[in-house]
Amino acid sequence: MRLTDSPRAENLSPRGPDVPLPWVIAVVAAGLLVTFVLDRATGAAPVQHLYYLPIILAAYRLRWVGGLTTSLIAVVLYHVANRPLLTFEYRETDLVQIALFIAVGVVTARLTENARRLHVIATTDDLTGLHNLRSFEQQLMRMIHDARLGGLRLSMLVLDLDRLKSLNDTHGHLTGAEAVRHVGRILGTHLPPDAVACRYGGDEFVVSLAGRAEADVRALADDLCRAVNASAPVLAGKPFPVATLSISVGVAHRSWKGGDTVELETDTEAGETLFRAADKALYAAKSLGRNQLFVSAGSAAL
Repeated sequence: MRLTDSPRAENLSPRGPDVPLPWVIAVVAAGLLVTFVLDRATGAAPVQHLYYLPIILAAYRLRWVGGLTTSLIAVVLYHVANRPLLTFEYRETDLVQIALFIAVGVVTARLTENARRLHVIATTDDLTGLHNLRSFEQQLMRMIHDARLGGLRLSMLVLDLDRLKSLNDTHGHLTGAEAVRHVGRILGTHLPPDAVACRYGGDEFVVSLAGRAEADVRALADDLCRAVNASAPVLAGKPFPVATLSISVGVAHRSWKGGDTVELETDTEAGETLFRAADKALYAAKSLGRNQLFVSAGSAAL
């Protein structure tokens, strides 16, 4: 999937463990309540600083809305716990404390948002919006690990744009780059949310899917071929007719027995083996005349 316009970007953002939102909200609320009770009982500045903890958590996990909302709630609780503040009789320390509640929420949310954006940039191919190679390899290792444990089938599609050199020579490299971007957008639109797609070369893509029947993967590959060939792209500002672009796709599968503690090869080696099989299938598809699909015979099993 495309990182820039799908939940995949959220999944890869540096938020830490994917704790359910209700639990996060519950922890934030509990932190505010406990701090309020202690603040009301003591009125001590060290206790009041504990408001920062739920504010930081909310801003980190819930971003701007959570950070600012929790900051404002902390301000209200601070006033209620310290009754003279209800008449707006502020000391200098009170004003500083209120300002810090807001500042902590805003700064934490801003830092979290910047970290998320940098992480997405670091894991995204700038031309297509798909995963870059480093991100894809990380995701693939995770998928292989899960497939080993669960006894799942892992499928890989390797595909490239047919006759890109001819397109570059005739219409220029900008048109060729736009064609690659166009194919990337089609992948992002047609792939299921659990698929991981990457542009690993100039016009070469790789897609990994787990737990899919071979017939379903073949149908998906067919759908991608038809979608690209049926599109009428606008490349470098110039409209092109339907069937201007086509792709060839090689498909390979790998399955594991599951629950086997004996690893005959590393996850990296398993990924390389699967990629080589899919890449070999791509060359077979090219030899069939392009705009073709070829599935590697059989699935290896461990």
